Order: sequence, then structure tokens, then C-alpha cells
Amino acid sequence: MRKVSVGLKLASMAAAVFLLAACESTPEGGGAGAGGGGGGGAGAGSSAIVPGSQQDLEATTSNRVFFGFDRHDLTEEARATLQAQAAWLAKNPSVTVTVAGNCDERGTREYNLALGERRANSAKDYLVSQGVDAARVTTISYGKERPIALGSDEASWSQNRNATTTVN
Repeated sequence: MRKVSVGLKLASMAAAVFLLAACESTPEGGGAGAGGGGGGGAGAGSSAIVPGSQQDLEATTSNRVFFGFDRHDLTEEARATLQAQAAWLAKNPSVTVTVAGNCDERGTREYNLALGERRANSAKDYLVSQGVDAARVTTISYGKERPIALGSDEASWSQNRNATTTVN
């Protein structure tokens, strides 16, 4: 019983953090918040998206492309996402990124690490073909070790078959 209540408390705390984070997205200078008008310190402008940041990438385009089962070739949708990422990288020439290849839970660890590497390299190769300097893009494979969806069904597996771009 103790473990269940601790897990429930942790889940409740995580939900509260997400709710509070969502409430922080008010425009600068807008609204009649509790702070009055005297708070020009460290918090000023904290809700603005920093150009070249992970948040900026995700606000501009998706940072994730998806693959079919046991595939590493790019779909038209994946190409469109990577084209948008390449355009974003062109606007942010000092930014470097890492592309992580991921797999669903099926298959051996070794097989999924190799497939994740092929997926990451497919995404990198496409970014490079769009004019991104290869030295700005590193790759890594996590295989099946970092799922984003925890279920054991096709809906979850399809989310876990991806290449994710992260700003370094």
C-alpha cells in the first residue's frame, strides 16, 4: 500500500508542475497578475522563447520524425518536417543538434540499437542534403531504451519508432 500512495503522490506532484508551467504562458506586460508593477528583475521576459533554443525549434516545427515498423526510410511527412528543421537551422547557424534514433520495444537490444542508428543517420543525411553542415549534426541511437509511449500496442510502438532532434 505504501508504494501505491508514494506513486500517486509523485504523479500528483508531476501533474501540478505541468499545470503551473502551462499557466506561465501569459504575454509579457499583459494581465493583472499578483506582482503589481515592480518586478523588473530576473523573471522579466522569462516566458519569451529564446532564438536558437530547443523551445524555439519545437515552436517552429516538430523535433521528431516517425518511421514504419522495421524501417529507416523517410516518409513524405518526415521529409517535410526535416525540411522545416533545415530551414530553422539555416536561420540559426551557430546551433548544433543531435539526432537520436529510437525504436519500439520489439526486437533484441542489439538489433534496435543498429536500427536506431540507421534512423538517426537517415534524418541526418536528409538534413545535410538540405544544406545543413554535417559537422553541426551528431547522431546517437538509443534503440528501445527511451520510449516516449509506454504501452505495448501499435499506437505506442508507432510513437516510439522515431528520430528526435535535440539542440545541443
